[in-house]
This record gives sequence, C-alpha cells and structure tokens, in this order.
Amino acid sequence: MTPALPFPAGLPIGDGWVPAATADVRFPYDGSVVAPGPVGTVADAEAALEAALAVRADAAALPSRVRRDVLLSTRDALAARREDLEQLLVLETGKPLADCRVEVDRTLVTLAAAAEEVARLHGETVPLDLLPSGDGMIGFWTRRPIGVVIGITGFNYPLLLAAHKFAPAIAAGCPVIGKPAPQTPLATLWLVHALREAGVPPSTVQLVTGDAEVGARLVTDPRIGAVSFTGSAEVGHRIARSAAPRKVLLELGSNAALVVAADADLDAAAAAILRGGFYASGQACISVQRVLVEEPAADALLDRLAAGLADVRVGDPRNPSTRVSALIDPGAQKRVDEWVDEAVAAGARRLRDGVPTVLTGVPDGVRAWDEEVFGPVVCVRTVPDLESAFDAVNASRYGLHASVFTRSLASAFRAIDRLEVGGVVVNEVPGFRSDTMPYGGVKDSGIGREGPRFAVEELTVTRMAVIRP
Repeated sequence: MTPALPFPAGLPIGDGWVPAATADVRFPYDGSVVAPGPVGTVADAEAALEAALAVRADAAALPSRVRRDVLLSTRDALAARREDLEQLLVLETGKPLADCRVEVDRTLVTLAAAAEEVARLHGETVPLDLLPSGDGMIGFWTRRPIGVVIGITGFNYPLLLAAHKFAPAIAAGCPVIGKPAPQTPLATLWLVHALREAGVPPSTVQLVTGDAEVGARLVTDPRIGAVSFTGSAEVGHRIARSAAPRKVLLELGSNAALVVAADADLDAAAAAILRGGFYASGQACISVQRVLVEEPAADALLDRLAAGLADVRVGDPRNPSTRVSALIDPGAQKRVDEWVDEAVAAGARRLRDGVPTVLTGVPDGVRAWDEEVFGPVVCVRTVPDLESAFDAVNASRYGLHASVFTRSLASAFRAIDRLEVGGVVVNEVPGFRSDTMPYGGVKDSGIGREGPRFAVEELTVTRMAVIRP
C-alpha cells in the first residue's frame, strides 16, 4: 500500500505549489502505479530560476541559527515518518527494503551534519605585511554563497542524493533548485516539502521535474552559481560542457574494483563481494563490479563465491530478506542482459546460472568490464600479483572508490598510494561511504567532493578584504 504523501499536488516553485501535468510513477517490481508524479516544463524551469535569483540576497542573509534550525527540524520531520519514507522508496525505486532503510538513515545523518557546518563557515586573517607595501594593512577573507545552485540527482538513491544537494546549499546560504530523475520524484518532493515546512523561505528551495530540455534550461542559465550533478559520466560531461564557465560538481559513475591479496581473509572478502556487489540490486556507483584476486587465492575465493550466491535472496523488494530485486525499468534490465551475453561470447564464464551474476575470465574490451554495469553483475579476474592488480584497477577510465583485502599493512598502504581513485577502502567494500567524509572521484568519475563540510566549501567563494587604516 502506498503511504499517504504529505505534500501538495504540483511543483514547489516560487512561494507556493504550481499546477503541473502528471505521469504515473510505477513500482519497478511489478509495474503497478505508485502515485501520479508532476511533470515540469521549460516554463516551470524559467519560473523557478527567476524566483531563486530574486531571493539570492535573502538566502545569503538568512541567520545562521535559522539555517541550522531548518535542517535539524527537517531531519526530525523525516525521522518521525521514516517507515513511510522507507516504503515509498521501495515502491518508487524497486530497491530492497534493507537498502531503503539504510538510505533513510544516511539522509538523517546528512541533514544533521549539514546543520553542524553552518557554524563552521568562517575565514582567516592574512599577513599582508610579508611585502613592504602591506605594512600597516589588515587583510582577512570570508566565505560567501556562490549563488543559485542547481542540484540534479539520479534514480537510485533519490532521497539521499537530494539531501546531499539541498542541505549543503541551505547551509551555505544559497537558493537551490532540485531536479530529480523522472522515474523517482516523490521522495525528493517530500524532502522539499519538509524543508519548506521547517521554515526555509519557499523560493529558496524549489523543485522542477521534466525531461532533458528542462535540465538544460536550468544548467545553462548564465546567472546561476553552480551545478551539482549525480548521474552517468556521459550526461555529466555534457552538463559540464554546456554549463561552462559556471562551477560544476560531478559525482559520476564507476566500475569499482575490489582487490583480494593472497594473504586476505577469504571468508571476509567473499562476503564483501556478495554484499558489496549486489546491494541496491547493483544499482550503485560504488558497488563491486571488478574483482582482481591474486592467483594463489583464486580457486578458494571462487568456491566461496559459488557457495554464497545461493544465499543471496532475489525477489519482492518489500520483503525484508530480499537482497536483489528488479532494476529501475525494463530497458535497464535489457542492457545488463546484453552486456553479460557479450562478455560470455568473448570467453567469460558464469560462476552460477541465474541472478545475481558472477562472471570469471572477463577480458578487456567488453562493456561488463570496461564500463559501469549498474546491475547485479560482478566480474572476477585472476592476476599474478598485487602490482598487476593495481595496474588493472588504474587502467579504467573511472576512479571513484576501490578496495583491497589484505592482512599486510604494507600492502594496504601500497594500495592507498597506488590506486588512482577518490577513496581507497581496506578490508571493506568499496561501497562504504560515511556521509561526512569527502566523497567523489577522479578521471571520468567526476570532479569536486560531497559530504556536507566539503560541499559547503564547494558552494561558497572566498571574498578577500584589504584595509589600510
């Protein structure tokens, strides 16, 4: 049963909610209708831009205590209805309930952490008299809001990803316009409603849905301050080109690697691969996709994976024990099936029939290894030594997170030094993310960092003050 949605019909634009056409949001597991979702237009995007631009000064002047209280009140409001939010996320995304519970937990942490960052927005003095021309002068810098922020999010974690856009923008004193994925607008609308109810000036927080044309209108307006995008590398790179020279923060895709050293705890490594490869049905940018195992440990690891696959429950995402369910839409499933078939045709072997899928012997040059599968597929390759494993990790055009399982401190630090990624995780899944740490990638996986402290810095600019008394 769909939980009662607490927000009005339409789109939160300007000081109210404006009427909009609707399209059915469907439950990916069985195609049933969850609820009608509003569909915005280019005209809605333009109206939201004008409203946000009009309140830039008001948002920047919002007292710190108000920004902090808004974020904490929103956190409390969501926590009070967390079970309803969890159920809505299951229906909207098709993600297993276990993963949706984690998403709500992390959203609450993100809102609270952003509230704490409001009190840390400060500057420093600068010793201008390092040159004789600065003798007797006073210099200091402060951080000021960058301006209107456009936050565009993906379908896989619609509530959490939106929180990582909205909360730091509010903390920084920036008006923000969100654009969720067309398949998953409802949880994001709930977040915007909660922020408005908590007391943020309405035009400071807005949301527009719609197609790529709507998004293009938002990101190409020369008056905005920044674009923060979470999604595919292809779309992110296009946004970066079209938004230039405005600041663009990109949290893009990856094909996260997990390296297993010969001295690793193989039980722990196998459990991590099965957990980290298939959470959110594999629809996570740092889920385990590539496994590189040193040759002496390969057979034992594969035996553990084959045995463990039988215990990964596939089925209705509403069941608390389900770990893999339907992908977001039939097109996504068709693509994943094609990529697996392509790998098998190129010489890869299925460790076990059915879903989820573990492939061995996957060569370079096939999409299941080179690109981001974004589905419940893990590819395993044997390597002669750790240096070969690190070389293979770095050969990818992506670089978000990677992990290494080893009992050797020297090998752990070698991985931290060698792996060209935004984060190296030792003896845990590459999908580990604390929402307060700096999170982001290198190479085609993006630019900029999320995590409230780091996002607030990205969404502010320094202003230097130079005074001759």
